[in-house]
Amino acid sequence: MEHAPAASVIFTTYNQPDWLEKVLLGFAVQDRVDFEVLVADDGSDDFTRERLQALRPLLPMPVRHLWQPDQGFRKCEALNMAIAAARSDYLVFTDGDCIPRADFVSTHLRERAPGRFLSGGYHKLPMATSRAITADDIHGQRCFDARWLHASGMPRSHRDRKLTAGPATARLLDVVSPARASWNGHNASGWTRDVLAINGFDQRMRYGGQDREFGERMENAGIRGKRIRHRAVVVHLDHPRGYATEESIAFNRALRAETRSGKRTWTEFGIQSGAAPVALDAAA
Repeated sequence: MEHAPAASVIFTTYNQPDWLEKVLLGFAVQDRVDFEVLVADDGSDDFTRERLQALRPLLPMPVRHLWQPDQGFRKCEALNMAIAAARSDYLVFTDGDCIPRADFVSTHLRERAPGRFLSGGYHKLPMATSRAITADDIHGQRCFDARWLHASGMPRSHRDRKLTAGPATARLLDVVSPARASWNGHNASGWTRDVLAINGFDQRMRYGGQDREFGERMENAGIRGKRIRHRAVVVHLDHPRGYATEESIAFNRALRAETRSGKRTWTEFGIQSGAAPVALDAAA
């Protein structure tokens, strides 16, 4: 009998095959390989599918490509599609523009606990640095070396502590950090049963805060966040955000206010909505 993976890693992508390749290569060099990756594709063209097929021989973990037609920004539908297809009892979420450090998956699995979700962060890179990172830099983990990143165009910042802190210091920084332990879609994880209990992501949500609304429903259901911002490290590749509009952000803020004021845990517009997108699994 086939064993379930220790974790299901989920992230979305849309017509960014170069960034997708770097992210998948980051997962290819994790310090454990007993996890699966689900690429939730929000309607990319054939270039993404072709790049994935070319990468498969380099990837030690199973990768499933779940695709839905391009009908505008439908990230929440894509995420729900992947949640429904996941084979593990623990889900790790990131983004298709975030390269994970080699201990990313193992950190999420080590720090998980009943009744909790994990709240990570990212280290944002400028475009020149994002483009400079090669497959060899990912394999050798130079893209997480602050000195190398500075030499490649990244400005110095107090946020560099995420890259330079050792294990003990990183744990201490997470304890004393004033940052709220919110659900951050680029670096967060939780138990599958807890995600299903709130019916996944609200598919009415547009760009801007859809992950926060999800986390607020988790908190309303009694699932508390735990900070791992300095222990689970990803570097965020730069890209334009043409889908961000004032209208979408205002719409999402109104939905979030409704979730908070009503202490809402369940959405009628989630996984069990009767409006599931079409999924084309390129490979199992």
